[in-house]
Amino acid sequence: QVQLAESGGGSVQAGGSLRLSCVASGYTDRPNCMAWFRQDPRKGREGVACIPSSSSRSYYADSVKGRFTVSRDNAKNTMYLQMNSLKPEDTSDYVCALVNGIGCPDLEETYFTYWGQGTQVTVSS
Repeated sequence: QVQLAESGGGSVQAGGSLRLSCVASGYTDRPNCMAWFRQDPRKGREGVACIPSSSSRSYYADSVKGRFTVSRDNAKNTMYLQMNSLKPEDTSDYVCALVNGIGCPDLEETYFTYWGQGTQVTVSS
């Protein structure tokens, strides 16, 4: 089993920045892919970014390319999401997810096994 815990959410004005963290605990010694999703009642769940254990290549949703950067520190079992140039439409609950395996699958929730509880990001105009 793997447990995921997010932190770093908050309220910020449009154009501002936030950095989210996701710490993984439990059986984390296997190759895996970690991802960020965001969810709200109106839009459902949307894949934001993902990164494999090797950090060889990361993937982004078109809506965040050029503004968000995903990274990870395997020594700390932690993934980060640096969010710059935030927009009101980025307001959502950001959730961390993980699936064991080499590389990353598509940014679709059905591929991911473990999920965190989420951290709220609110961007005001």
